[in-house]
Amino acid sequence: MDWFKKNIALITAVLATAVYLAANFVLLSRDINWLYLFPFAGLVLLLFVLKIETGLMVIALLTPFAINFTILPGMELSMPVEPMMILFTVMFFFRVLLARGSYDKRILRHPVTIAVLAMLVWMIITSSTSVLPAVSFKYFAARLWFMVPFFFASAHLFRNRDLMRKVVFCYAVSLIVVILYATIKTFSGYHDLQTFHRVMRPFYNDHTAYGCVIALFVPIAFYYAFSHEGKKWMKPLLVCGFGILLMGLFFSYSRAAWISVTGAIFVYFAIRMGMKVKWMLMAFALAVTGFFIFQSDVMYKLSKNKQDSSYDLSGQVKSITNISTDDSNLERLNRWASAMRMFKERPVLGCGPGTFQFRYASYQRSYQLSRISTNSGNLGNAHSEYIGPLTEQGVPGVVCMLAIFLLTFATGVRVYRTAVDRNVGRMALGFTLSLLTYYVHGIFNNFLDTDKLSVPFWAFTAAIVALDLYSEKKSETSDSVTTTESSSLKKD
Repeated sequence: MDWFKKNIALITAVLATAVYLAANFVLLSRDINWLYLFPFAGLVLLLFVLKIETGLMVIALLTPFAINFTILPGMELSMPVEPMMILFTVMFFFRVLLARGSYDKRILRHPVTIAVLAMLVWMIITSSTSVLPAVSFKYFAARLWFMVPFFFASAHLFRNRDLMRKVVFCYAVSLIVVILYATIKTFSGYHDLQTFHRVMRPFYNDHTAYGCVIALFVPIAFYYAFSHEGKKWMKPLLVCGFGILLMGLFFSYSRAAWISVTGAIFVYFAIRMGMKVKWMLMAFALAVTGFFIFQSDVMYKLSKNKQDSSYDLSGQVKSITNISTDDSNLERLNRWASAMRMFKERPVLGCGPGTFQFRYASYQRSYQLSRISTNSGNLGNAHSEYIGPLTEQGVPGVVCMLAIFLLTFATGVRVYRTAVDRNVGRMALGFTLSLLTYYVHGIFNNFLDTDKLSVPFWAFTAAIVALDLYSEKKSETSDSVTTTESSSLKKD
């Protein structure tokens, strides 16, 4: 009974989600429109009023199952989670305004939050100067309702480490269900390589987003599966869940996801060996500089690779550097080249948030087109979390994005090295390496305009901020212990 009382929010979230999904299954099996599910959604949303933590868990549980639906001409929403996020955002602002002083101001003064706020302010500015203001402001609104629940609200609520764990588990459990669903489809209906690209539908649009979110969960799942924290009876389940994530990562056949996890492993060993963050950044800067210095030689070598995407593992790995015949790589280079031409026209303000896919067609060149190129802008955006903001929001836009990434990474490493509670330190490292997989993946794709990746990405970023603010830490220059106003994170 004590366990049920302590976990009433989680139990309510699971039951509400189960009722919603069951109703959805019944109605869709009878070819009834999703709009009839709004009364059920209303019941779930009512839970937000009763307990805001339940709202976070319900959204996290439902996000992997969400499907895009056209609500109005030219307007899609991810149902049912985006309406929930909108309501959550409105309610959160009312709660903060009505209960002044209830929100921890230290969160707003944290370097990561300052970088996030700078990004949002700059997005408002570039939306007003956008070539398509309506598109840009809609894009900004979506970014806001992604971030308020899972960054601004979560950074405050995650002082309770138990809630942090439950939100991660809620998304992970649903993701594991999707992985099992996709894997069964793979083995029951395998025909060719394209099977790997579509088995995760309708829950994830393609294998790149699917592989990216799995990669994002691998490091933190490793921490929970093999740490000394938690109940002993849960360990076999957690290890099994971690194994399913690895299976899903392999069968995603996403090369960018494989690269991102490999990069996180190398950085893990660099951190464990005591390498400072500034030296890691310097090594990365030298590698980038070396690429540009020897760009001609590198591109010539890469152009000799004719290995296309393949179901064979070694062939799929070799195809990563094929820029001569692999359609996916060629299209990515085409988008990047088009984005840079757009950037040169408006280097400071950019063309406006969310407008790239509607404007880049005229910036393509015939000699760079691939077999999957399109002029309709229906195959995604700039395929880079760095080049996209550079084109749409100018130099300040990409600087804000880089600042968020670098400050979060530095904060996570600092908490790992200075936390008095080693479990807190290892957890911070797990979240940091998870986010690092996205920073690496962001070179090849950008998914922060979707709920599927925004929910875990901003939740993990908020977790690092919370672990930094609400945990006891040793001074980096001595063995003394510094204690925050809240002496430590609340445990179970």
